Amino acid sequence: MSFSIQGRTAIVTGAANGVGLAVARHFIDRGANVMLADIDEARLVDEIGEMDDDGGTARYFAGDLREKLTVANLVSATIDAFDRIDILVNASRQMEVSDPLDPDDGAVENLLRQNMLNALRLSQTVARRMIRQAEEDDRDDGPRGSIINLSSIAAQRTQADLMAWSISSAALDQATRSLAVALAPHRIRVNAVAFGSVMSASLKGAIRDQSDLRDEIIGNTPLQRIASAAEVAQTVQYLAADASGFTTGQILTVDGGRTLLDVCEASAH
Repeated sequence: MSFSIQGRTAIVTGAANGVGLAVARHFIDRGANVMLADIDEARLVDEIGEMDDDGGTARYFAGDLREKLTVANLVSATIDAFDRIDILVNASRQMEVSDPLDPDDGAVENLLRQNMLNALRLSQTVARRMIRQAEEDDRDDGPRGSIINLSSIAAQRTQADLMAWSISSAALDQATRSLAVALAPHRIRVNAVAFGSVMSASLKGAIRDQSDLRDEIIGNTPLQRIASAAEVAQTVQYLAADASGFTTGQILTVDGGRTLLDVCEASAH
């Protein structure tokens, strides 16, 4: 059973900051070739400049993945740089407070597009490339690719002002399952990591602004702490590696036990 991703090529979206950046760094440190994709080109340039060349190779692609042409260009740029795509990590996520009683609130449509439809479109495009690669390699056995979506425990929680975030997370989970079934005959695996509160820059800022938030999160987490982004990245590596070769259509929860508690209004970051 191998957890190695050395020499494999991955696209990681949302890679300019947060968990997406942590996944990209983790993959590069373990010898993978990674195309970091994000809309924030300045941050991508800064992060690429700080990455160690002793592991894998890092390249970046800046663009708005809500545009179909941008999706096609990202895949083409990755093929030009590395010749193939073995792993896709859809880590681009957006959270937005919404009013569940306002019919003019566009948060649901916005987050469905940002958090689910963008990931679905890129997954479909990358999957077609993975299928062509397998045909060109003339391989009859072994894995052909792994797609990992970063989701949230918000799909299982109820918090009124995060309705749009919860709906988009649940939709992404179901898209994960549906794609897993569709791509299983091609031996392309599709899974998701649903995580709770992770000590990212955005959460650090929220904790600074809300003095009781840290204690609230820890109090609602059986393991009594907040996860690091590296812990999510390690789970993503497992799903990308051959060690999880018989795992598909699963939503792996990394939340310190938080979803085991019956807390309706717990913050679902």
